[in-house]
Amino acid sequence: MFPKMGKTFPSGNDWKRDRPTYQMAIASALKRELGGSHQAIKTTMRWTGVSERTAKNWLAGSHGPAGQHLIELMRRSEEVCLAVLRLSERDNYGLALDLKEIHLKLSKMIAVLEDAQS
Repeated sequence: MFPKMGKTFPSGNDWKRDRPTYQMAIASALKRELGGSHQAIKTTMRWTGVSERTAKNWLAGSHGPAGQHLIELMRRSEEVCLAVLRLSERDNYGLALDLKEIHLKLSKMIAVLEDAQS
């Protein structure tokens, strides 16, 4: 018989308990960004390459995206990106994204003003 050594495996119950929070956070973010129409389903499908049923499940909050699909959503949706940052308790990175957006808008406004002056 082998001696009992090392750590035990985590039960995984923490993740199962937090899964609905994740699913609803992604669903809410997608709805804020895309609305709740059938067009939101089609846009989600186009962004990620998933089936209609999968996109509907994500928007309903019954399932959440994983892996590459989550990365694609974060790449295309500011709301999903911010939701993931909030869930990971990295809200301060969300501020950096907001500042980047503000910088881009100000740069465009300055360019318009410079063109108007010349």
